[in-house]
Amino acid sequence: MTIHFCLTPLKLLARPIALVLLAYSQAQAHVVLQDPAAAAGSSYRATLRVGHGCGSEATNALRVLIPAGFNAAQPMPKPGWTLSTQTGPLAQPYTLHGKTFTEGVQAITWTANSAQDALPSAYYDEFVLRGTTPKRPGPLWFKVLQQCANGRLDWNEIPASGISTHGLESPAALLEVLDIQSGDSHSH
Repeated sequence: MTIHFCLTPLKLLARPIALVLLAYSQAQAHVVLQDPAAAAGSSYRATLRVGHGCGSEATNALRVLIPAGFNAAQPMPKPGWTLSTQTGPLAQPYTLHGKTFTEGVQAITWTANSAQDALPSAYYDEFVLRGTTPKRPGPLWFKVLQQCANGRLDWNEIPASGISTHGLESPAALLEVLDIQSGDSHSH
């Protein structure tokens, strides 16, 4: 009986660990989330890692589409970059602190203020936002548009089923929302 109890937490950790290893192996090639798993119904800090530019060109803008169900999205300002948000009606309203929200942030864009502020292709950087994960477990896909002076990369491919991005050239950033107790369901 004790062995069964000890294996249960290991089973819960196996999937997030596998997702972390998958994200680590893709970090050099794609825009990925630093933490690819989070508890359902909890506050989550989404750190998007940009590993390269468009070929040899620097990244001068990054636009993130907020997936349905990821609520109360707030971007973190970035020195040297102008921040803008696009709001609109939500597919599913949510309640926070007794107030029901029917509109919310649907896209966040960071734009370099000058060529000197742009992210050179030889370097990586992180773009951060936070919000609340849905109460229902499952995959959430953050589609990202990476803009350069003469080109762009659309990280927007989502697999037909499951969470494997194997074989996709331009996968969206995956957040796997897990059915575990986080102890932190409060978000501001």
